[in-house]
Amino acid sequence: MAWYISPLVFLFLIFRSYNGSNDFLKIQMSGSAQGTTWHITYYAKDSIVRKIQVDSILTRIDSSLSIYKPFSLISRFNASKKGIAIDEHFAAVVSKSIEAWQQSEGLFDITVQPLVQAWGFSAKPVKKYPDSAKVHALLQCIGTDKIKLEGNRLIKTKSCITIDVDGIAQGYSVDVVADFLEQQHITDYIVEIGGEIRVKGRKKPGGEKMSIGIEAPGDYGFEAPVIQKIITINEGAVTTSGNYRKFHESNGEKFSHTIDTRTGYPTRNNLISVTVFAKDAITADAYDNVLMTMGLEKALIFTEQREDLAAYFIYKTPGGAIADTASSRFYGLFVRGEEKGEK
Repeated sequence: MAWYISPLVFLFLIFRSYNGSNDFLKIQMSGSAQGTTWHITYYAKDSIVRKIQVDSILTRIDSSLSIYKPFSLISRFNASKKGIAIDEHFAAVVSKSIEAWQQSEGLFDITVQPLVQAWGFSAKPVKKYPDSAKVHALLQCIGTDKIKLEGNRLIKTKSCITIDVDGIAQGYSVDVVADFLEQQHITDYIVEIGGEIRVKGRKKPGGEKMSIGIEAPGDYGFEAPVIQKIITINEGAVTTSGNYRKFHESNGEKFSHTIDTRTGYPTRNNLISVTVFAKDAITADAYDNVLMTMGLEKALIFTEQREDLAAYFIYKTPGGAIADTASSRFYGLFVRGEEKGEK
């Protein structure tokens, strides 16, 4: 499977090593899944959770939500005319997607797949980008209001509806793995899949908060980072959406993989990336896409109006420089001395 994430912000984990014996072991494991890598660190008195268990969880999610597997449930739904019976993973992601669609006034929309394919951001490259007539035609098959959950069935009201949950499924996967750790009575951990992170508890034996670094490259095509921040959290999730690595270029102009389903065209605004903090990764993952589509000014207003979200933004100024800012609640996460951003 290839769930491509597009962080022009790279999230990396920061752990301070320690010496001396104690009752807790620091257990680390990693692997590959969903077209990316995953890493887990947890503290326990024994290796309660093993890599084979995590791989099994991610494989089951893949079989439900991967559009790159022809026999997955989502592929079967997309090929159907009216809908199919779905499992608990599919239902959870669709339910959250409908909620995000409603609360974002349609900016988050999993029925975007026809547009994603048309603009060349799916597995198949395109030779020609769609013209206005093609975009208008595709918009007739777009809209979360054209799907509905009825018990264990996902129904489409138009046969041309197809969905793509890449903008939320990786966050959901992080939550499923984190919830599994908690079911095994692990209370201090950090789970990361493709840069999407969920944290709970503290490091052992010192009791320090978990640290997460946010690094931004200087500009499209440049390697040197120009902004670096560190945040610390006791519990919650951090995800990033951005346009640095996943964009196309036509006639010398770059355009984003983030599609505005209201217009059918790639998003054009001053945002380079958005990093979101929320109580769980599925929420953070959904709204980092929403905020990217809004643009900086509207995204800041939207975030400040919600107590369940905090966000950090990297953007281009009118003069072409790269700057950063954050919502008021996100500033509280910064390590001392890194609170100031440009506004």
